[in-house]
Amino acid sequence: MTAVRPPRERAPTWPGYADLLDRAATTGQGPDGIELERLRSFGEQAAADGTTLRGLVVHHLSRARAAWPAGTVEGERALAAVQLAVEALCEGYERAQRFAVRQEESARREFIDDLLYGRGAPVRLAERAERFGLRLSHAHAVATAEGPVRYAEGDSVPRRVERAVTGRFGERRILLTTKGGRMVCIAPGDRCQVLAYFAEQAHAATGGGRAAVGRPHPGADGVVHSYEEALQALDLADRLDLEDPVLHAADLLVYPVLMRDRRAMAELVRATLGPLLKARGGPEPYLETLTAYFDAGCVTTRAARHLSLSVRALTYRLQRIHELTGSDPTDPRHRYPLRTAVIGARILRWPEQKACTKAQRDGGHQIGVR
Repeated sequence: MTAVRPPRERAPTWPGYADLLDRAATTGQGPDGIELERLRSFGEQAAADGTTLRGLVVHHLSRARAAWPAGTVEGERALAAVQLAVEALCEGYERAQRFAVRQEESARREFIDDLLYGRGAPVRLAERAERFGLRLSHAHAVATAEGPVRYAEGDSVPRRVERAVTGRFGERRILLTTKGGRMVCIAPGDRCQVLAYFAEQAHAATGGGRAAVGRPHPGADGVVHSYEEALQALDLADRLDLEDPVLHAADLLVYPVLMRDRRAMAELVRATLGPLLKARGGPEPYLETLTAYFDAGCVTTRAARHLSLSVRALTYRLQRIHELTGSDPTDPRHRYPLRTAVIGARILRWPEQKACTKAQRDGGHQIGVR
């Protein structure tokens, strides 16, 4: 995600150029060592400001022609030909540079796709990774962040996040990119502060977006595994209405474990919560009540406050759940299967049954474990 300034054809003039030309014309003395170094510095700054090489050279040639002492027609024609020739040379040089940049970017995108999707031979992938500063023989972790819109390479938000991260930690052994409309950061597993800072900057740059950090894993497959964990964490946040701005896959391991057998979980949800379908208004108010009740540590006053209900109204809902399902949320013996069923219902999006498909979550990272 290297920031590229748009080329600027209108070039600045080195402040001492006119004096240099006057002195050369009158005394024959060319630029000394100090002036040459100042010219080099000026050229570097012009490049950083977005001035093209052609614009810079041709502009100074034009100034040289304007300052050239009046002489023979042949001399004027020769200078004009020099200017045209140098301009053509610069155009060809810049054309080659643009092609090289496109080739480099194409190679980078192909490598990122192969790395995050686990394509290609591991040995060859490790060799290519060295070119981009990654040593796949070590463990790496992946963080990904999403915001209110989809982001692409070169957009202002990813560039801002990249500048913040590389400005603090440098570019060595860190790879930042975009994938599936999200920002992605790959860093060595022993540099967790990089991913934490990336998540913090992404949250701020997206105006409150959410980030997720996968666990460190070794090898090329480890990068894929960590990336999938980060995507799964974002998916869980959507399904379970988690409010944390930064999620860590290590803190959410219980959910993939619960969903290892999706068929068994679906059966538990239907058997335990299915009777709520008969309730007036549908099961959603009761699912919200159970979620708030369990999240509040089964303290009715705290759960009622979270739902903006009176304690009496909350107690009535809990009693109604007991009547419909046969399971009493206030009875410790019934709490675990009820809570597990509620978690399963959220993940499976029951009763809508709108399970996340492969196309919906950037390549089909459904809830589960590798």
